Amino acid sequence: MFKVFTFFGVIGLLTTFSSCQTPVQQEQAEKVLPFYTSADFTPQWISITDPAYSGIHAIPDFQFTDQQGKTITAKTVAGKIYVAGFFFTACPGICKRLTNHLALVQKAYLADNDVRILSHSVTPDTDSVARLQQYAADYGVVSDKWFLLTGNRDSIYTLARKAYFADEDMGIQKNSSDFLHTENLLLIDRHRHIRGVYKGTSLKDVNDLIADIRLLKQEE
Repeated sequence: MFKVFTFFGVIGLLTTFSSCQTPVQQEQAEKVLPFYTSADFTPQWISITDPAYSGIHAIPDFQFTDQQGKTITAKTVAGKIYVAGFFFTACPGICKRLTNHLALVQKAYLADNDVRILSHSVTPDTDSVARLQQYAADYGVVSDKWFLLTGNRDSIYTLARKAYFADEDMGIQKNSSDFLHTENLLLIDRHRHIRGVYKGTSLKDVNDLIADIRLLKQEE
């Protein structure tokens, strides 16, 4: 005997399925992460079928050195989801909290080969490979999962300001020699697009970041 599914029958099945999901699962199923294409971080929801999609701001190529002395480039994270942030090893307070919060992201995705973390030093002249290696040991940074990066100062600052929009200048015009300061963490998708911005010192924001990585994994 053939079973006939009416419109209302299908709706009933969908409703039943939905009712089996937790509120968090339902919210994540309905949520789509926006794109961020400018320094004011105005969210934009753009479909991949939209002609505007091809022009979405993307992170350009880069080349730095990690805590193991390895060269890290855009190819290292090609096809990966990653979290980008900025710090320096001599930072007295904020960076410690930010690093401890990033450790939660590392823990959540430690076994997930699709997720990486990139922390760029804003004092690369003093943050040598040896110093980064010690910092990594102090905070339980897992090499090849979480990269602490040093390199040319101008290259780091240009990438930070022009690609990641990562400077909190409070409306004050800065030049390339001014010290870079940001607590922001940025979520980057597999296509190098910025999909989330979070206060790295806020535990709530970092928990949101961890959840949003799951959303990106479902999307790709």
